[in-house]
Order: sequence, then C-alpha cells, then structure tokens
Amino acid sequence: MVDQGQAFDYVVVGAGSAGCALAGRLAEDGGASILVLEAGGSDRSLWVKMPIGYGKTFYHPRLNWRYYTDGIDGLGKREVYCPRGKVLGGSSSINAMVFIRGQREDYDGWAARGNPGWSYAELLPLFRRMENNLAGADEWRGTGGPLAVTTTDRFVHPTCRAFIAAGAELGLPRNPDFNGASQEGVGLYQVTIDHGVRASSAAAFLRPAMRLHRVAVETEAFATKVLVKGARAVGVAYEKAGRPCLARARRAVILSAGTINTPQLLQLSGIGDPALLAAQGIEVVRALPGVGEALQDHVGIDYIYRATRPTLNSQLGTLGGQAALGLRYLFTRGGPLALSVNQAGGFVRSDQGRSRPNLQLYFSPMSYVRSVPGKRELLRPDPFPGFLLGISNCHPTSRGHVRIRSADPRQAPAIQPNYLATEEDIRELVDGVRLLRRLAGTKALSALIAEEIAPGPATQAEDELIADIRARASSIFHPCGTCAMGPDPARAVVDHELKVHGIDGLRIADASIFPALPAGNINAAAMLVGQKAADMILGED
Repeated sequence: MVDQGQAFDYVVVGAGSAGCALAGRLAEDGGASILVLEAGGSDRSLWVKMPIGYGKTFYHPRLNWRYYTDGIDGLGKREVYCPRGKVLGGSSSINAMVFIRGQREDYDGWAARGNPGWSYAELLPLFRRMENNLAGADEWRGTGGPLAVTTTDRFVHPTCRAFIAAGAELGLPRNPDFNGASQEGVGLYQVTIDHGVRASSAAAFLRPAMRLHRVAVETEAFATKVLVKGARAVGVAYEKAGRPCLARARRAVILSAGTINTPQLLQLSGIGDPALLAAQGIEVVRALPGVGEALQDHVGIDYIYRATRPTLNSQLGTLGGQAALGLRYLFTRGGPLALSVNQAGGFVRSDQGRSRPNLQLYFSPMSYVRSVPGKRELLRPDPFPGFLLGISNCHPTSRGHVRIRSADPRQAPAIQPNYLATEEDIRELVDGVRLLRRLAGTKALSALIAEEIAPGPATQAEDELIADIRARASSIFHPCGTCAMGPDPARAVVDHELKVHGIDGLRIADASIFPALPAGNINAAAMLVGQKAADMILGED
C-alpha cells in the first residue's frame, strides 16, 4: 500500500482502456515515478482471459460496476444496463474485443472543433504504432506494437459467410479491413485477441511496465476526490481496505476513470456546474458547466432468427458441448471459446445521399432470447439453432448527462443517455431494421431462416417498427463525451492537450474527452487517447 501522502510524478486514476495505455507509454523511458489507482481488482480471471468469457464478465459483481441508467423517455421510461469494467484493463477486460478505429471524418471533425493535432492523418501513426496486427503491416495497419489485433477469417462460424453473401446480394461491398482505406462494406471483424487470449489494455500496455517495476499499481483503490490547492491539482484522496489514503502528484493528476466515473470524480471534487454542486453541498473549486454533459452512446437493436442449420447454440447449449469446447480451448487455445461472437458485420449508408456510413451491422451466429436485455448469456444460449442480426447508429444526435446524486462517492451517479430523443435517431434505426429485413430476405440468408422470432413477421408498419425499437433497443455500450475536448470552457472540459480548463496539473485521458462519438466500437479510440496523452506529457519534459 502507498504510504500516506507519498509523492509521485504522475498519479493516474483508473487502469482502464486509456489509463493502461497512458501509464504504459509514460513508463517507457523509466524516468518518472507513476502511480495508477484502480478501484477494481486483478484481471487474472479465466472469464477475462478466455475471449468468450465476456458473457460472464458483463454482469460480474467483482469485475463490473454494473450501472443502470435512469428511465429513458425514448425507450418507454425503461432503465438500461450500463456495464463498465471494474478491473485492471477496465472495459477492455470485459468487452466484445472488436477493434474498430472509426472513420477519417470522425477525427477530422474533432480537429475542426478547435482541437489541433487530432485529425485522422495526425492520429494514424499512433494507431499503427500501438498495434501488432497479426495479419501483417500495410499503409494502414501496424506490427510490432504492444496490442495484438487478430483477423478471424480462419475461425469464424460458417454462417458468417452467408451474411457476407447476403450483403453482396444487396450490393454492399465486401470489406476485408474496416480499419483500412475505407470503413464501408460488410465483412469479418478484427478483434483484440492474442492467440486465443484476450489482449486487454492491461495485458498490452500496463503489465509490461509493471514487470519492469516502472509503475506502481494500487488495486481496490477507490478514488474519492482530486485535491486542488489554489488552482493546481496536487493529489488524489482514495480509500483502500476501509482506510483513507492520499497520493500526492508532483507533475500531474491524470483522470482515466472513464465516461461515467471521471465526471463523477470531478463533480465530487468541486469541478463542474455550480448549480449541481451547490445542490449537493459541494464547494465550487472550478466552474465548468460541461462536466458530465453531452453524454453520447450508440444505441441498437437485434432481430432474432431461428435457424435451419446448427449455429453456436448447438455447441454452447449443452454441458457436453461446453466440455468439449473447453478441452479444445485448454489444449489448443482455439475453437469458439477463443473468439467473440460478434464475428461479422459492417458499416453502411441508410441512403445513398449520405457521404459516409451511418449504420453499423452485426451478425452473431448464436441467439439468447431468454437473457435479460443488455446482458450476454453467451454460455446459456437458446435451446434451438438461432442467430442475431443487429443494427446501431454510428453518429447519434441525442445527448444526455452524468450527474452526481449526492456528495457520497459511493453512490452511483445519475446516468441519463436520452436515447432516441431526436427524430433523426429514430429515422436511422427504422431505416436500419428495414435493411435487416432485406438482408434476411436474400437468397443467402433466407436459406438459414426457419422463422423470425423477434420482433416477428407481424411487425411491419412504421409505427409498429418504432414501437418495437422503443421497447427493445438498448445500449451498444459505447458511452463517451462527458468531459468533452474543446477550446471553450463554457462547454468543453479539456483543451486539445487534454488539460482541464482552469486547473493546472490536471488532465483527462479517456473516452469522456471525445467531442463526438466515432463510428463503431470505441475501445481502439480510447486506447489511442491514452497513448496520445502520454506523448503530449512526455513532450513537455
């Protein structure tokens, strides 16, 4: 345990996707003392290491914060499950491992908002540097970096080929690399898996630094307050084993606690909207009304089908099948347990008048009708062959917030994503589910379909489709934007160097700084933020 008041050059709060990438990069020259505080525990769990184990980690009380949103008007007042990693590696230790960078226009849009250095051309070298693409390097992809990225074409379920063929029937281009020259088209996803083992941010970036004793890591360390003296952050108060602790920072405190916990910690520390802080009896240290605002997330829906031929349900749905797959994984690190079930998908335009894809497709060769919405019962699939076709929006226009409910750090904040608050977001998902039906009607996929289970063929009219979306749509688990980057402290929380406006020695490096949500899964972008933050810090030394 860190001594009371022990000083480090850098104190990093959160060993998640960005925090591990940040700490690992800062530690590379070995010239600075670094402390990482993580509220969760070790990532040495079978369910973390085995890729399909994310079906267990998604609702694991030790590995997951297990948040819920408030009731959402656009979803019929439903509360939606909001899993966040509470473990070394953060959400990179519990996610579905799909590796997507986003679209060139996403990052060029960040730069255009007054954030120099964040254009796609400037970020591409960092993406390539952190990656070890097991398929080899090219103009777009890197090798030799710490993060393994695997192509799945040799291992995916055969039904994935039918999905790709269905896309071809509709004129959707075959895309062999969603992180290459263009994101548009259908194909197989790449995943952060290293020879059958999850390649989390902790495994890729943090543990190598720990082995070299270049970074100190405190697990089960619950940060309660950023300590500010004058207008400078000087340390972090935290609790460990029921004891109050203090870590002092000589150069900087860096918050990498994530889209939910970073704004919560700032608000508890007196940094945020003065009206919110006053309502909770918290003294204002720095008025920043943007803290916790502009919450964004992808929202999507699955159409569920009973299949005419075996899917992963047939292998994972019995004890005998699980035992056989377990032995295969144990001895070969291969088979279905070594993969995500998000195996195929793509990015498409809902209409050809759009300049870039605005919808993401998902194909999973299994189904779990019985699971609670938002949870993944991957080891308890339906007792019949089935598969999922899914759709989500790439660039939602709805915005929400994260706000503390009290001055008690242990009380979860109010999370209100405001899904489907705009007509544009509703229209995109209606267009999306109609596309799912067209895919299901192709020669390639219709041969696999015995029946549509949900929503069922009776749901056809637009008002029926909308009602089904509001009843069943849910988070794709990509929250971001609650401490957005930008030049104006009236709206933004950090500047383009990720420095908190008005507080010296305080930076933020996680997905909360995204000015706008990138297209696709955001774990790659979160790790990139950690790497870029470290580069900027090292450049100042």
